[in-house]
Amino acid sequence: MDITVIKGSINYIDDCEISLVDSELGRRYFSEDGSARKSLEKGFGKEEIYVAIDNNNKCIGFVWVITDGIFHSFPYIHIIAVKSENRRQGIGKILLEYVEEVYFKNYSKLFLVVADFNPDAKRLYESIGYIAIGDIPNLYRNGITECLMMKSKE
Repeated sequence: MDITVIKGSINYIDDCEISLVDSELGRRYFSEDGSARKSLEKGFGKEEIYVAIDNNNKCIGFVWVITDGIFHSFPYIHIIAVKSENRRQGIGKILLEYVEEVYFKNYSKLFLVVADFNPDAKRLYESIGYIAIGDIPNLYRNGITECLMMKSKE
């Protein structure tokens, strides 16, 4: 399957919402009806979302990057989500590599956080060069620890 990553538009919000809501991240952080869509509308409005498109021009995942998200100086990968039927096919890695290609042109570091309930994602991030900076307990939800991770431009 050939995947293309493009700047997202509001036309892709339905598929992005499905990707997010049907994930552990979505269940934990966007369980209130309509909250995922409301959040995504903000991301599309700020033109911070990129989408992964398959051969049939279908959106199968997305990544949301807040350009001045960390210390008002470095991009922060806010959310990455892939449709359930397309997980474990390397789509997340393709999205991350795209973000790195775009943002390392102008920034020396990228940041993200990964929740303690998502060890597979943490392993992916580590495998492509992100390093754990430290844990932040109760950052977004009580009882959930987020690990702040960083990757430096090589």
